[in-house]
Amino acid sequence: MKNSLSLLTGFGALLLLGSSACAQSSPTPATTTLRTTTRLVVVDVVVSDKKGRPIHGLTAADFTLLETGHPQTLKGLEEHTPGSVAPTQPRPRLPPGTYTNYTFAPSNGANNVLLLDALNTPLEDQAFVRQEMKKYLKTPHPDSRMAIFGLNQQLRLLQGFTSDPEILRSALNSQKGEIKSSSVLENQMSGRQNSFGTEDNTTADFIDSQSDNLNAEMVVANYMQFQAERVAFQLQLRTRITLEALNVLGRYLGGIPGRKNLIWFSGSFPLNVLPDGNLRFPFATAFSMEDEFRDTANLLARNQVAVYPIDARGLLGTPMIDASDTGEAYGTGPQNAGIPQAHQESLLEQTTSSQTTMLLMAENTGGKAFVNTNNLNDAVARAIDAGSNYYTLTYAPSNRDWHGDYRKLEVKLARQGYTLSYRRGYYADDPDASAGGRTSAAARAATPYDPMHGVMLMGGPDPTEIIFSASVRPTTGQSEPDIAPSNHAESRASGPFKRYTITLHADPAGISALPIAAGGRHLDLGVLTYAYTDKGKLVTSVGSRVALDITEQRYQSILANGLAYTQEISVPVKGQYFLRVGLHDRASDHVGALEVPIDIVSRLKPATP
Repeated sequence: MKNSLSLLTGFGALLLLGSSACAQSSPTPATTTLRTTTRLVVVDVVVSDKKGRPIHGLTAADFTLLETGHPQTLKGLEEHTPGSVAPTQPRPRLPPGTYTNYTFAPSNGANNVLLLDALNTPLEDQAFVRQEMKKYLKTPHPDSRMAIFGLNQQLRLLQGFTSDPEILRSALNSQKGEIKSSSVLENQMSGRQNSFGTEDNTTADFIDSQSDNLNAEMVVANYMQFQAERVAFQLQLRTRITLEALNVLGRYLGGIPGRKNLIWFSGSFPLNVLPDGNLRFPFATAFSMEDEFRDTANLLARNQVAVYPIDARGLLGTPMIDASDTGEAYGTGPQNAGIPQAHQESLLEQTTSSQTTMLLMAENTGGKAFVNTNNLNDAVARAIDAGSNYYTLTYAPSNRDWHGDYRKLEVKLARQGYTLSYRRGYYADDPDASAGGRTSAAARAATPYDPMHGVMLMGGPDPTEIIFSASVRPTTGQSEPDIAPSNHAESRASGPFKRYTITLHADPAGISALPIAAGGRHLDLGVLTYAYTDKGKLVTSVGSRVALDITEQRYQSILANGLAYTQEISVPVKGQYFLRVGLHDRASDHVGALEVPIDIVSRLKPATP
């Protein structure tokens, strides 16, 4: 291959591609997506009047933008309306066995994402959400493109971007009764059930049986402590799953140019950073995920994702009048006085905390939260309308010191009486610093975050921060009794195996090559390939790390021609399997991934005759 250089690593070869090969196999977006990690900051601003109607026709002279109190000079302003959406680019015809994670969406205007959050929403409210969404889709919206995602134990893409309401309705109908909450977490989905779950009578009987031998008040307190710690663990698990899902979604949308409106239906957001003052040991159930929450919100804002949370529970009444809170199940003795009141206060606190989190997520990303409304259909329409009429402001910060500090944004309008929605700040990370260097040492030591964990789950969306294609072919026409070198097999994997050769072609736009003191650049990439059963069980895997220094000349060649990488993985011959291929730039923390059905590629001619 012309102008190629083999750089051998422990698991494969990194090649500098000729431009013709890269152009054929790795489609790239028609426009460049601007991010806050570069030295050009993008701020989307929705301007509306007192009745919520969009305001059009504003110019750069009407806006004043301040960063941490300092006025900035606008480099550009662009107005977006539903009619300004560019047509979808046609899908290129890729060779057999070649797949790409590039998402074919309009290069202008807004794309809408509907997230059905079953993890944090009661089943009855999920049905209500589907019903309201079907009402919305009864009316054609030719200028509105939407994709549908579902969240249960992980994030799944249910329907890619389309403006066809029939396709979207079919996606909703096909999921009826299938997106269910985990039974392990079921009791915590509602936020309205008794804090003792389904064990009220058992608890009361236990207290009565022990009243002669133990202090009943102590028994109650110990049981409350046990229940609170159990609930806290489940809340923490749900929070981590939710944050990871939003993180993966943000990375999936990162490679799509323009604004993305995330319409997020959820019964709650399980984030609680305060201790429970009703417990004997108040801090036993307190856990803080402020850093993860901040990083996820910043990722969504950086990739021009505005969040529109909609409370799927609709109009909420006060928990104080719930019949389940009469306290009769706890007995009538003085030792039980105050338990129902504490429970009522806990429910109110959970509701308030959940809605506050929704409001903060919306404000931080330039969206709007909808709570305490039964008209979810109208909420969706208002969210899409607001997110489809906006102005994009760009500027180069006057403060060129990139130390990861948080910089507040303030946008003012010369005309009075209008409401502005926009993201309220960003973290000024150095684009030439590694991802690890942008995180505090204490945070890295406590809970190091690996974005590839969520990215490599089967059935998830394909992140597009790094655009690449993968050519997958059988290595030979013969089966083998053992797996390929450097592969790892799970206990469920059994031979014979068939080996596959995977060649990645990556667009270098999403990959960082940091300058080094001796001159040249440093690359630090991770490449993973997982083989899953059709039930989502991991059977074999292979991982590679490419960490090497290159000359400036080679770096320029990479920018012009792209990157390629080759791996081999063994897959059992018997059964149905899928490959999940992921690429991770460890310097910028950008990721890309795609999924390949083995059934199709297994019929192709072998890479080696």
